[in-house]
Formats: sequence, structure tokens, C-alpha cells
Amino acid sequence: MSAIPVLKVENLTKGFHLHALNKDLEGCRDVTFSVGQGEFVGITGRSGSGKSTVLRLIYRTYLPQTGSLTYLSHLWGVVDLGHLSDRQVLALRQRELGYISQFLGVIPRTSARQVLENSVLDRGGGNDEAHDEAERMLRHFEIDPSLWDSYVNTFSGGEKLRLNIARAMVKKPRLLLLDEPTASLDQHSKERVRVLLEQLKAEGVTMLGIFHDLEFMGSLCDREYPMAAGKFA
Repeated sequence: MSAIPVLKVENLTKGFHLHALNKDLEGCRDVTFSVGQGEFVGITGRSGSGKSTVLRLIYRTYLPQTGSLTYLSHLWGVVDLGHLSDRQVLALRQRELGYISQFLGVIPRTSARQVLENSVLDRGGGNDEAHDEAERMLRHFEIDPSLWDSYVNTFSGGEKLRLNIARAMVKKPRLLLLDEPTASLDQHSKERVRVLLEQLKAEGVTMLGIFHDLEFMGSLCDREYPMAAGKFA
């Protein structure tokens, strides 16, 4: 583990106001933890406990109300993710930050092959590498070759989910966030995900994940933080 953590979260707090109901909701409160180089850290807890809020704050989908998100980047060294410009956040997402969820959003009229090739190109890979990596991932996740050049919006839910996971993994990010990505996958597909997660970990990729399948996560994680009512227990 590096002397400086890849990610250090301190006193992170986020709430939401539902204007239609004039009601305040707590997302997370005073969350503090760190993740070292090459570690896989898990966050567990019931639905609604605040796990996804923490990941979305790190990915900068949300802005924190208080607290810091110190990240050791390759691009600029030590930065606070909560204070970066939108342009800087986009650059980190292209080059260093990966995010896997159950949902896939892609540009209309984009093929499965193009989705994966674009991910490699975003991180600075060349055309040949993009072609080879895309085909490797499509084979690994057992996407029918007849679908490789089909538009993603024609895929089944399971096919879209496997492609979403492949898209994040093909980037080989410095920090990979996993938001219950295997929740709706069958056991065989989960095992295909596990193989790649183990490979990424061996390559030194730092990972922070939340899963419903605690058995799946437990065999991968170095440490686990239980969460309840927006706070770490």
C-alpha cells in the first residue's frame, strides 16, 4: 500500500431536499475512510443506508455539503474531488475513474463494439489496442458475435449489464467504483465478473464496491465498512 492513500474520505456529508414534498432526506453523514493502492474495500448495508450516495459523491455525480474527498491522481497529484471543475472531473472519468452500476447509458446508434473501443480510446489507447480489447471483452462476457455491431438499445437487460461492466473494466482505471453491478446477473455471469476483478486487483487497480451478494464481495475485499442510516457503524 502506498504511503498516501489513493482515496481519503473525511467527514463526508450529503443531504437532499424533496421540493415536491418539502422534505429533507439524509444521504450520508460524517463518513470517513481511506483506500490504499491496490486495495478492494467494500461497503455493506441495507438499501437506503447511503452506500450509493457515497460512491456518487466520489464520482462527482453529487457535490458534498461538507467534508473532503482527497484523491491521488496521475493527472494533477493530490486533489479534492469535491472542488474540481466539471472539465477536470470529465478528464478524470476518461482517464482514471471508473464507475460500474446496473444501468447503461450510451449514445443512440452506438454498437457494442464501439462502446468498448471508445472506452479504450478515451484512456489514450490506440486504434489497434481498442479493437483487440473490445473483442477480448465481448468474448469474455460471452456476447454473441452477431450482436457486436448491433446497437446497444436492442440488447436485453442482462446483455446491457455485462456490456456496462466490460466498458468500465476495459479502461483499467486507477480507481474503480462498483455500485451493486452484479445484482441482477446469473451465477455464471457473476463468475465472469469475478475473474476480471481479480485480474484488475492483481494489476494494482484500486476498487471500492457495494454489493447485495455479500458472499461474492467477501472473497474479494480486503476490508469492509458496514453502513446504516447514512453513517458507518
